[in-house]
Amino acid sequence: MIVRAFLRWAETAGAHDRARAAVALAQAFLRLGPEDPQRREAALAMLHLLDDPAPSVRRSLAETLAASSLAPRAIILALAEDQPDIACHVLTLSPVLTERDLVDLAGRGNRLIRGVIAARPNLGPGTAAAIAEIGDAGEILVLLENPRAAITRYALGRIAERLGHDGAVRARLLERRDLPAFAREILVRRVGDLLGRCPLVAALVEPARLGHLLQEAGDGAVLRIAGGCGPEDLDRLVQHLAASGRLSIVFLLRALVEGWIDVFAACVTALTGLEDRRVRSLMATGRHAALRALYESCGLSREVAEIFVQATLFWRRRAAEKNPLAEGSLLEELENCVPRPADPYAPVNELLQLIERMEATAERRRGRLIPQPDRFAA
Repeated sequence: MIVRAFLRWAETAGAHDRARAAVALAQAFLRLGPEDPQRREAALAMLHLLDDPAPSVRRSLAETLAASSLAPRAIILALAEDQPDIACHVLTLSPVLTERDLVDLAGRGNRLIRGVIAARPNLGPGTAAAIAEIGDAGEILVLLENPRAAITRYALGRIAERLGHDGAVRARLLERRDLPAFAREILVRRVGDLLGRCPLVAALVEPARLGHLLQEAGDGAVLRIAGGCGPEDLDRLVQHLAASGRLSIVFLLRALVEGWIDVFAACVTALTGLEDRRVRSLMATGRHAALRALYESCGLSREVAEIFVQATLFWRRRAAEKNPLAEGSLLEELENCVPRPADPYAPVNELLQLIERMEATAERRRGRLIPQPDRFAA
């Protein structure tokens, strides 16, 4: 009876009056007890208002019901798919919407709808992951700027993969303490790709040298990232590098030559499939033949594996001496232990030349750390 009377009244009432009635109906529904028959009457009347042609009526309904956990689910779902200025109220605030609802709405909605959902307080990890997979840069920035969004490390990695080329997204990602190491590596690679395509850089540096410089800088950055990781993060990073084919001989050699022993051990573990404890035991105490077998199981040839064996033994002796500034270099050690092939382009010769360049670069770096006298002193 009440619903019929309301419908007759709504046919002649103006939009402003219908909007006020929507507020009154919603407030009455939220106040009435679940067993009160008038509560059902109010719900039926609100269902009728969902088809009201005036947006102000539906907006009043959304604003009144949005923050309440007692709001009728059917009405909230309908309002969530209304035009954006109406839907935004329930998408942002309604506790009635489950994470499953939000994932579905984000997938079917447009950019504005996804942006509103991304700004929702206490956004769940499932919804954040969905937006990370399909959102554009604007929506992702809203998500990253939401301090109460539960964004998983995997979702952060997907954002880095999809939008790491965007400067604003990249900056927001790098500000996060919870950004996993593998995602940082992806961002390093994106920056390298952008530099490689920069017309100014391409005009100043020959392509071959530019590729070498970018590879060298990228490897150095990844080693520094890996060196600052905890064990779990390091394992995830190394698995990512292995899956993307980035555990090259040059990368492994640089890790060993520069003393990133934990990183090097994690790489060997990933390549051989052995337990980390077993790999570290062999590196610390294994005999010559056992070390060579270990490195050959990484896919290295016998000649190249010998260089890694001698480098490992070199660092083992340095660790025993407890004197990192002891006389002698790795290159000198290898010159005495590893015979140079006659072919100047043989892999062993190329690796020895690479070690020489690495040690020269490290020496220059150490030299820059020495305090310089004031050139302008009186």
